[in-house]
Amino acid sequence: MKKRHLLFLTTFLLTGLLGFTVMASTAAASEVEEIHFLIPGGAGGGWDGTARGVGKALLDSGLIEEASFENMSGGGGGKALNHLISTATRQENTLLVNSTPIIIRSLTGVFPQSFRDLTPIASVIADYAALVVPTDSKYQSLEEVIADFKNDPRSVKVAGGSVKGGMDHLVPAMIFEAAGVDPLQLVYVPYDAGGKAMAGLLSGDTQLLSTGFGEAVGLANQGEVRILVVTSAERLSQAPDVPTVKEAGYDVTFANWRGFFAIPELNPAKAEAYRAVLKEMYDKPEWEEIRSQRGWQNLYQPGDEFFTFLEKQEQDIGGMMRKLGFIQ
Repeated sequence: MKKRHLLFLTTFLLTGLLGFTVMASTAAASEVEEIHFLIPGGAGGGWDGTARGVGKALLDSGLIEEASFENMSGGGGGKALNHLISTATRQENTLLVNSTPIIIRSLTGVFPQSFRDLTPIASVIADYAALVVPTDSKYQSLEEVIADFKNDPRSVKVAGGSVKGGMDHLVPAMIFEAAGVDPLQLVYVPYDAGGKAMAGLLSGDTQLLSTGFGEAVGLANQGEVRILVVTSAERLSQAPDVPTVKEAGYDVTFANWRGFFAIPELNPAKAEAYRAVLKEMYDKPEWEEIRSQRGWQNLYQPGDEFFTFLEKQEQDIGGMMRKLGFIQ
């Protein structure tokens, strides 16, 4: 009898603890009734799409009652960041959307602040990088590209839709360095945008294109290009036949994350409420519909986990930018 009583008591306590944890998370999420999304770029861009997509999912699923959106371009994202900090006393209901450029532009001094001057709430989605070739390219694997590069670095030109020192440049540089070759020898050809970079690839001006997976997979499905590798830790469901860089033997992963920040020194309870409502969003069909339509990958990293991720990305990107001579 005593054993049965002890077993019942243990089960009761564990069940109660689990129920309390679930209730506490739900209660935290319910503390968020409205969110004002501050977008550091114009309408139609990646930041704009992320903020409006998340806002719509939260509204349509009933997780929040009100969402508003404010586009504030300027200073490479610095204008919105500075605005949030300078008006913090009235911005407790505001979330700033951002992504990897907050690290790059902070490192290069485009603006003096960094993610450390804000309260990191959570990353929400990721767009992994991809290396792409024309469908009729002789390259069937990343190993073949590396072999040609080692033999003659100038025979492998890489196109990208960002400036030298931008993400489209840094990603192949990190991959080539992991393969044991000098990233300074990489011939990177910058174009004004992804469409022009794709034209450069298809015309034969370059042999590879460095771009985001979300853009690459659409073109690959249309039969215009082949994706050689992606920079995710595991293969992606939208392209299960495409290997990762790690599978090719090179220890490189990279995610162009998008996520949210709040004012400096935000009340910890409010910060946790934001994290809880974003986490709850993942289980809603309204979010899954938006996410799948836009080809986003879920990447939920809250609070301290997000901060640690940002520090590592800052270290990786900063190290490569120093090797390439873009920062001291």
